[in-house]
This record gives sequence, structure tokens and C-alpha cells, in this order.
Amino acid sequence: MFKFILELIVFYFLYKFVFEFIIPIYNATKQVKQKMNEMQEKMGKTSQKSNPTPNKSADKTGFSNQMNSEYIDYEEVK
Repeated sequence: MFKFILELIVFYFLYKFVFEFIIPIYNATKQVKQKMNEMQEKMGKTSQKSNPTPNKSADKTGFSNQMNSEYIDYEEVK
């Protein structure tokens, strides 16, 4: 009889642990991943709209040749 009651108590705590701790954490994690994916998609769409295609005259740094010829050195002021 004592063993049966002990098994019921263990089963009850196991049930509470799974349904009040594990499953809510799983659902929250799934929701956060979904929101992050939505945000990344939005950022991707807005960056595609705001960034025009690069110029053919641009070199590997992304600046046009005109910008490179007008470069002025500077000295750090302490």
C-alpha cells in the first residue's frame, strides 16, 4: 500500500513538472524562434529596398573610383 501511494506521489510531481514547466518552456522557445525569423525576414526585405544595387565602377571595397581619388589622410588629435 505504501509503495502504491509513493508511486502516485511521484507520478503526480512528474506530471506537474512536465505540464507546468517543460511544455511552457518549449512553447515559449518555439514562439521566440518564430518571432526572430519574422524579424529577420522584415530586416531582409527592408535592407533590399533601401540598398540599391552596387555600381559597376565600384571596386572591391564598395566605393567608386571617384571616391578613392578624393581620399584625404588625417592625423589623430590627442
